[in-house]
Amino acid sequence: ENPFLLDLRFEAVLNSNLPRYNSLNFPGNAVYYGGVANDGIIVVNTGANIVAWDASDPNEIPRGCTRLEIQGLVGETSCEPSNRYSLATGEPLEDGNLQFGLFNYRVEQVGSVIRVFN
Repeated sequence: ENPFLLDLRFEAVLNSNLPRYNSLNFPGNAVYYGGVANDGIIVVNTGANIVAWDASDPNEIPRGCTRLEIQGLVGETSCEPSNRYSLATGEPLEDGNLQFGLFNYRVEQVGSVIRVFN
């Protein structure tokens, strides 16, 4: 159980035919979707599948700098020092001082419609 993030119920539906989410049709791309979960979600096409993570750093109390910014397949906070995570696996990219990986959400994909929920 993560003490920093709330387990909030939500459902987000993204249509990858729309320009805003079209990059999810291609491996190695990630998009931010705001207004749900703790600080929005990041939806990623890993090449093998579509995964979704909470966009809030799971090792920090949420505040202005803890929302992950997408840098390719890396999510990074703007805090000092910044924490970095793999957007493909959710694992921390720092030297073992981070207790939690990214908070994962369930994903269902039917055609071009991607449903993220918990």
